[in-house]
Amino acid sequence: MRILVLGSGKTGKLVAELAAERNHTVRVLAAAENANAKALTPAFLKEFDVAIDFTTPEAVVGNMRACLSHGLRMVVGTTGWYDHLPELRALAQKHGSPLLYGTNFSIGMQMMLRLAREMTSALKDAGYSFSISETHHISKLDAPSGTSLTLRDVVLRAVGGHPTSMNNLVPIASHRTGDVEGVHALIATGANDRLILTHESKSRRPFAEGAVRAAEWLATHTGVHDIQDVLSEL
Repeated sequence: MRILVLGSGKTGKLVAELAAERNHTVRVLAAAENANAKALTPAFLKEFDVAIDFTTPEAVVGNMRACLSHGLRMVVGTTGWYDHLPELRALAQKHGSPLLYGTNFSIGMQMMLRLAREMTSALKDAGYSFSISETHHISKLDAPSGTSLTLRDVVLRAVGGHPTSMNNLVPIASHRTGDVEGVHALIATGANDRLILTHESKSRRPFAEGAVRAAEWLATHTGVHDIQDVLSEL
């Protein structure tokens, strides 16, 4: 496959390396080359089968508008843009552009989300309250992280609530320090005990590898998908 990697940060570079290891042709487009998505012209995009975006919340929306409006498949691992999801989902559907997005492409994190759903369902009627703690590297721009927001949505749905109206029931404490790749914890506090479900990322490799596998999967699928819904197929 011919893969366009948008973003030349640590994760973007690792995505490119792993994609090359899997015998894909890779082109990395750095932010300096693509201010306001100016490099994503129809002629340029025709050179690729899929784009993988690991940029910033400020850049990703313009990148998605450009790629999706010209029919290019996209895998989006950038977070902080979900207020635009209805618009971009509609754009992808209008132009028949397959889109796969997610707040976390790590298989381990996706397993944590499943376990969080089970834990919440089991404890919701036993007097437990739920909270989330997350820690990331100092340069991460969005807080709470997209993964934390996804985790909160999972918990709220498990207790039978609607995320947009019950966010305050599951507080999120965000911490930014050093070069921590990512630690997420769901804490269930009862009258006499406390349970903590934790996922700790030791490197960016799981995110990058998941994104490349997602691009390979998307090459033979259509429609708009959340990574949570298709993980078992990757």
